[in-house]
Amino acid sequence: MSKKRILFVVQEMLPYLEQSSMAKIIRYLAPYVQKNDYEIRLLMPRFGTINEKRHRLHEVVRLSGINITVNDEDNPLIIKVASLPEAKMQVYFLDNEDLFKRKTVFRDDTNKFHNDNDIRTAFFCKGVLETVVKLGWKPDLIHCNGWMTSLIPMYLKTMYKDEPIYDGTKVVYSLYENAFPEIFEEGFDKKVDFDDNPLESEHLEIFKSGDFKGLNLGGIKYSDAIIVGNENIDPTFKEEIANTDKPVLSAQGESEYLDAYVNYFKEVLEQA
Repeated sequence: MSKKRILFVVQEMLPYLEQSSMAKIIRYLAPYVQKNDYEIRLLMPRFGTINEKRHRLHEVVRLSGINITVNDEDNPLIIKVASLPEAKMQVYFLDNEDLFKRKTVFRDDTNKFHNDNDIRTAFFCKGVLETVVKLGWKPDLIHCNGWMTSLIPMYLKTMYKDEPIYDGTKVVYSLYENAFPEIFEEGFDKKVDFDDNPLESEHLEIFKSGDFKGLNLGGIKYSDAIIVGNENIDPTFKEEIANTDKPVLSAQGESEYLDAYVNYFKEVLEQA
């Protein structure tokens, strides 16, 4: 019997980038899940702060060459890969010269929020789903971590619902404490959309606000299951989660979260 496959999609992870509790959780969770008889892949953005030489990133030429359209512009997608130290696990990095080359993550050196974080988010989420298709690696479960991955559950339920590689794929969304007060520029819902095959307005409505709250509420709405990755999440999300009938895993302590996540993934995968 083949192993179940879990794809972790993250915006940060040690040893490459640490900005919130997510980075440490995923660093130890992914290898632990793999040891529990699952097949694991990880995808994250290749922010310019990640040292390619130190972490031995190299381009996967056979996967690169996809163009991701955001806001009527084609953005070349470059895929790089590295091995997670001591884990025998591949991490794929999604890169684009214009969007990720800068030596900062979400804010510039003066702490100003990058005005293209909205485009970077849409590019990353679309790029993740196209990369998996090109890889030909069918995931049984996709675990989305953080606001930069929040569009993926909606895309799976809409644009990619008839894509064979995602047939039967469950999606779990994890919320964290990494809030930002800024609002994306007007028109985020257009940047989220697909030019050649537009989504229904009802699917874009929740993301229209272009803020941290809207992104996470969208992730909650379209996912099959929800994880509270950190107990210090926004109270609005706690209310939303309290009223859902989806499986919810509450915030876990450092000593018990590994087994709790493994059992939770098993529960979600066993659901009809």
